[in-house]
Amino acid sequence: MDVALLIARLVLSVVFVVAGLAKLADVPGSQKAIYEFGVPQPLANQLGLLLPCAEIAVAIALIPLASAWWGALVALLLLVAFIAGISSNLVQGRTPACHCFGQLSSAPAGPATLVRTILLALVAGFLVVFGRSSAGLSASSWFGALALAQRLELLAGVIVGALLVAESWLLLQTLRQYGRLLLRIERVESRLAEAGIGLEEETEESAGLPVGTQAPAFSGSGLTREMISLDGLRAPGKPLVLIFTNPTCAPCAALMPEVARWQRDYADKLTIAVLSPGSRRANSAQIAEHRIARVVLQRNTEIDDLYQVRGTPSAVLIRPDGTIGSLLAKGPEAIRSLVAGGVGLPVLPPGLPIASANGSAPAPPRKNPAGLQIGAPTPNFSLPDLNGTPISLADVRGSAMLLLFWSPTCSFCQKMLAEVKAWEAHPPQGAPKLLVISEATVEENRAMGLRSPIVLDNNGEVKGLFSVDGTPMALLLDAQGNIASPLAKGGPEVLNLAGYMRDTAQPIRELLKQ
Repeated sequence: MDVALLIARLVLSVVFVVAGLAKLADVPGSQKAIYEFGVPQPLANQLGLLLPCAEIAVAIALIPLASAWWGALVALLLLVAFIAGISSNLVQGRTPACHCFGQLSSAPAGPATLVRTILLALVAGFLVVFGRSSAGLSASSWFGALALAQRLELLAGVIVGALLVAESWLLLQTLRQYGRLLLRIERVESRLAEAGIGLEEETEESAGLPVGTQAPAFSGSGLTREMISLDGLRAPGKPLVLIFTNPTCAPCAALMPEVARWQRDYADKLTIAVLSPGSRRANSAQIAEHRIARVVLQRNTEIDDLYQVRGTPSAVLIRPDGTIGSLLAKGPEAIRSLVAGGVGLPVLPPGLPIASANGSAPAPPRKNPAGLQIGAPTPNFSLPDLNGTPISLADVRGSAMLLLFWSPTCSFCQKMLAEVKAWEAHPPQGAPKLLVISEATVEENRAMGLRSPIVLDNNGEVKGLFSVDGTPMALLLDAQGNIASPLAKGGPEVLNLAGYMRDTAQPIRELLKQ
């Protein structure tokens, strides 16, 4: 029994000292974890510092025989409090980050966390019940019998062993993070390759200048040495699309025939200008071939820098009042969607020229990435809303609907949140209803302040039905629940799809003026 009591004390002491020191190394993280468990913020800030100190004190008290029983009693009380907190959150369906061992291990609290804490509580209870009169063997008496040299050697060995364990743990965590990072980079590269965008375009998450801000003024020389300025391009009083290209960019060259056609076909609705760095000789060949007008030459990339353009091709819409009217469209598909919305056309599937929407060329059969044919019935599904009430697609049919795949933790979603709220406040006539299919916690979703119904798909089952591999994305359904559009990817495509109406197709930029 004495040996068992000694082992129990040592186990609890090691667990509590590691937990306490790890929490002290990350006090803000500990305070945040306590707050997420439901403790009021002022009290959580105090407990974030007091709790690790109490854990270290318990670890120290468990070593001497004189204080071991009291240390076990305090350890049992702390563990019972932990069990109550974890159980309460699990019953409510919440899984906040445990942060039990600071940054060494900060996973969502779940059944495994509860079982581990109960086992430790049983060890502490064993000490409290059977160690009242004697807490077992002394943990330090044998140490006193050693010679000084032996004590120093033992201490050095313990320190080296502890360092090796810590180094192995940190190495394991680093390798795990590195593996997750590689997987994310691979997914990003795959999506960029599908869109024809070079990797250099995503070195930053910038979506350009904020919508509604004043467009920076600029001027530059045209191919015939005439001066072209922002004011001159805006003079006709029409929306203006600036397309940023580069003479060495292959996707830009492939887009030039469409740019020329847009300038001719939409001259009465839209002004389109091309901005490119380099010399006249470097730019004149493809520009002259396609008879593109309004080309502004940059000395370097000074205009790109003004508009926070990090890759080509990119484009931005400027309203007639001179303010930014869209997020930065990156890549040929996003630019096609931006131009389509600017002239009041529905967003077309990747690779389909915009001109075909006016009947100048037959449109091929359209499919979304999941392989569902346009016009095919949408698979039914059921997800809980923020109150836990199940909502199925059949419950909300009866009118056109936009399925918006969303995440409150997605930076791209946050950047277009204001536009979505503007759409909700001033929906165009005949606009579809909005159903937000989101993830993360109920609190994070409520904090967005959206009016439309939100359902949670944290397991990704519904996203899998439509091959949704990121956010934001959207899909339009007709009143009968059939697929009515391709899957829109990214802020510009989603906003243009949200502004689509069967008759007038009022673009989202018009809503933002109201």
